[in-house]
Amino acid sequence: MDILRFITAGSVDDGKSTLIGRLLYDSKSIFQDQLEAIEKAGQVNGQINLALLTDGLKAEREQGITIDIAYKYFSTPKRKFIIADAPGHVQYTRNMVTGASNSDLAIILIDARKGVIEQTYRHSYIVSLLRIPYVVVCINKMDLVDFSEEVFLNIQKQYLEFAKDLDLKSIHFLPISALNGDNVVDLSSSMPWWKGSSLLGFLEEIELRTEEDSPAPRFPVQNVIRPQTTEYHDYRGYAGQIRSGHFTVGDSITVLPSGLKSKIKAIDTYAGSVNTAYAPMSVTIRLEDEIDVSRGDMLVVSGKEPITSQDLEAHICWMDQKVMTPGSKYLLRQTTNAVKASIRSLEYRVETSTHEKKEQASLGLNEIGKVTIRTAKPVAYDPYSQIRGTGSFVLVDEGTNQTVAAGMLL
Repeated sequence: MDILRFITAGSVDDGKSTLIGRLLYDSKSIFQDQLEAIEKAGQVNGQINLALLTDGLKAEREQGITIDIAYKYFSTPKRKFIIADAPGHVQYTRNMVTGASNSDLAIILIDARKGVIEQTYRHSYIVSLLRIPYVVVCINKMDLVDFSEEVFLNIQKQYLEFAKDLDLKSIHFLPISALNGDNVVDLSSSMPWWKGSSLLGFLEEIELRTEEDSPAPRFPVQNVIRPQTTEYHDYRGYAGQIRSGHFTVGDSITVLPSGLKSKIKAIDTYAGSVNTAYAPMSVTIRLEDEIDVSRGDMLVVSGKEPITSQDLEAHICWMDQKVMTPGSKYLLRQTTNAVKASIRSLEYRVETSTHEKKEQASLGLNEIGKVTIRTAKPVAYDPYSQIRGTGSFVLVDEGTNQTVAAGMLL
């Protein structure tokens, strides 16, 4: 079975944690001891407080909010799921970016009583920035507006009006009540006007796009394997995970950033040799020629090379308490590569709730902006919009070893 990774996002009290709890509860993915624990913790309006399944931190339970990213796993006969429950507060933007970076789908919750609000704009912008392929807008708490079709259609119209300025590829709308379970796992009898599927039904049937489908094969080298034993005296292989596309024995390849060329002699896996390997397989590639290849280099099929440059443009989300100022130096980690880099300039900061671009001298915690970066040596990459696996990076403060920013290359 394939795995669907998705994130839930929304404003405070939109019902994100309750929705995830409802998915887990109604799909019978909760262990008996978990169920007993949340039953003891208390009830809401005479019902089990399903939000406690994800809000595990003491501060979260005391305040009734989500602070940290919580990951939950469940499966149905059709598919496996990994859920990231993201906090809705603006001061936890970095947590949402972290949770969304590996997601295939985003569920954006809107309170049916409030409609589209500032937080909706902000979360939708982050989803578009991170190029999440699918967006499901769940209009929650329909029970509090008498399951009105008119309310649902008005909010749908509001959302589509501002979303036309965002690069969201696929948007779907669902009316739900997470607290009561309407249209979450089973279709609701309270909304006979709704002719679509339930949320779980939609998640089970949606077709996933994978990096395997990419026409641009990318293989960052993680390790050079030289056993130097009697049996494998001359063995030299390059181990790593294929980030996109596929590689076949006999392919002409180019090593970046050096530009050295060779052909694939063999592709080895734990289970034995294969003729073709696809993303996201972890393999060892052997080449016909003994050339200089080391960790951080990238093998690509000749004629399908990515961009190789020392001058980079990127959107970054700043994650450190200490503000970012141009001229600061960091370690840039991209795929298996690590290279010294400096931020040359801050082009603008994005006001995520309005999408305005504002000139600013520095970036603070949780702020997003466009920067130019200069690296100590050339970096091979694809724009994040084309291949997320080679177009993403983090900046690390070498003094503290803290990750200070997550970035998407342009």
